[in-house]
Amino acid sequence: MDLIERAAKKDKEKKSAGSLVERAAEKVGVNSKARAVGGIGQPRLPEEQRPDPSSLSSEQASTEEKKAFRGIGQSGTHSPQAKENKPGASDKKLAVGIGNPEALSPEERAARRAKRLAEEEARQQTSVESTPEVVQAVPASKVETRSTIGSGRRAGKREEQEIDLVALREAGYITPDMPPNLMSEEFRIIKRSILLNAFSKDERRLENGNVVLLTSSNPGEGKSFCAINLALSIATEQDTTVLLIDADFSKPEVLNRLGVSGGRGLMDVVADENIEIGDCLIRTNIPNLVLLPAGRQHNLTTELLASERMEKIVKEIGTRYPDRLVIFDSPPVLASSAASVLALYMGQTIFVIEAEKTTEPQIKESLSMISACEHINLLLNKTRYSGSNKKFASYYGYGGR
Repeated sequence: MDLIERAAKKDKEKKSAGSLVERAAEKVGVNSKARAVGGIGQPRLPEEQRPDPSSLSSEQASTEEKKAFRGIGQSGTHSPQAKENKPGASDKKLAVGIGNPEALSPEERAARRAKRLAEEEARQQTSVESTPEVVQAVPASKVETRSTIGSGRRAGKREEQEIDLVALREAGYITPDMPPNLMSEEFRIIKRSILLNAFSKDERRLENGNVVLLTSSNPGEGKSFCAINLALSIATEQDTTVLLIDADFSKPEVLNRLGVSGGRGLMDVVADENIEIGDCLIRTNIPNLVLLPAGRQHNLTTELLASERMEKIVKEIGTRYPDRLVIFDSPPVLASSAASVLALYMGQTIFVIEAEKTTEPQIKESLSMISACEHINLLLNKTRYSGSNKKFASYYGYGGR
């Protein structure tokens, strides 16, 4: 019995000792668990007041819902004394705005909500009213900045093209860098009367005199040769620029003789209102010389030239630059009706006659067809000089051509 009693006593002592350790460990575990589960600033509740995780009561759900929507800056929400507040106090605190510690009455909340709605409607109305002003500003700017016919928009200008002056001189044309000779002196005389009629400051100045038509009766009389040389001679002037237009739409030759590549030209501008003269002009390495190609061939060439748009184009290019002389190299009068239509817009005409070939009836018929231009100058081409008549060549020491 002594052994049994001693064993029971010993077992009882072990059990009492283990319970102290277990109770201490259990106490430490409960406290750490409470700290891990509790949110920031939430007080640890007594064990008897802790909610049952398996409970589905409506009271607990409503309590958790209120805690989830707790406002920022609300006073007393994290303190234990918040539970001692009256039942309606928590509802008022939830309705308070951010950073506002005071509660608002239902009337004040309704008034503030109505004010916010009124401000929002006012902002929307202001944005709607300002929209038409922006929409209307776009067309207005387009109307102000839109260039007129022949204005030459910067974006549409072509790159400058180089004329081979050596090849041009070898082909018999005058160039700005060549010394004086018989032909250059003859074109100086021709251009002087044309320039006086165009830019004179006295009564000799003609209306629309800076727009010049250059034509002949028949093909092969040298009208294009004379048009190019006259333009090259005028390009050497100090105060005058020249625009040479290839208006021989059936057989354009001006650009080919100058060695310049073509493209869209006068006929394209007349036929298409979306194309402007400035988009078709060709700058050259001769500073005062600008070229305008003939453009595409059209089966209604004469009708397009007689149109109101063509009249506006000629007026525009004739008046836009006060120091510019415009030369139209037109088709022969007896070969195309285009020349007689172009004569309607000209201030001067240079009529080329081939010496010893063009007959008098042809000259009279041609002059009657271009009589719409009142000021016609006759230019005798391909003449043969005797030795005593080479006045310019003998003075400068050059043989005449």
